Amino acid sequence: MIAPALYDHVRPTDIRPAPSISARVGREVILISEVGQLTGSFKLRAAFNLAALTDKPRLLAASSGNFGQALAYAGKVLGKPTTIVMPHTSAQVKIDAVRSHGATVDLIDVSVVSRAERIAWHAAADPGACASNAYDDLRIIAGNSTLGHELADAKLGLDALLVPIGGGGLSSGIIEGLCARGDPTPVFAAEPLLANDAARSLRAGERLANDHEPQTIADGARTISVGAHNWRILQAGLQGVVEVSEAHIAEGLRLLAADGVRAEPTGALAVGALLGAAAPPGARVGCVISGGNVDAAVYSALVYGGS
Repeated sequence: MIAPALYDHVRPTDIRPAPSISARVGREVILISEVGQLTGSFKLRAAFNLAALTDKPRLLAASSGNFGQALAYAGKVLGKPTTIVMPHTSAQVKIDAVRSHGATVDLIDVSVVSRAERIAWHAAADPGACASNAYDDLRIIAGNSTLGHELADAKLGLDALLVPIGGGGLSSGIIEGLCARGDPTPVFAAEPLLANDAARSLRAGERLANDHEPQTIADGARTISVGAHNWRILQAGLQGVVEVSEAHIAEGLRLLAADGVRAEPTGALAVGALLGAAAPPGARVGCVISGGNVDAAVYSALVYGGS
């Protein structure tokens, strides 16, 4: 179910050509950028849908930043106090953004206590809060499906669509949205090699988990595993998962900058996936840029070598 109020807050995605990237990879690349959403990433679609559909008066979630920022914004708009559990290593720009919307931030050391454990503690202390997973929730998937609807309606004629994957909320939502519109575009996920549980799961035919929270530069993909709800959609709907090296993630950022898009490392995964030997085939490929919330110093170091 999609909350009608969601459409008052979500901006149409930005679809544009990518001449620098196209020249680098030798095929036509179309960028599908969510950087221009009100909270800087696709997560607004998911978080606002969840916040609008729950009847609970308070909101609670764990996030590396983008979902937390989006849920905090939704909580502010809907008058629902929000608490976000975040790793203490989260980008400062994301911590500051969550707080700017009036949410309470609980910073944790994930090597000592997991996000799930801390959320369980908060939920036990406040049973009146809606404690949602940032991706493993049908309301989350439905919110993200609105991007799939947009892409189907745009009739881009893509041979392949590459989507960043962490917990699987965006990729499963896009697949659902495309299917709802009868769009057969093949969907591939782009995942950090250091956090390759989705790739391993697809090869094994069962949902597998990382041993610990992976420390890839793509902080939005530092998940233990894809969600259970997401996995059921992904196993049937994904054509494959491309594992992206840290070097290719950084190069993807630089190529996006050359084409006028300031992305965060997770947002560069789809472009990075085109740089390796395992890139999906096709003369016309779409790359979803999931977000652009990144610390200035981190961005400068990755894109300009710290200059």
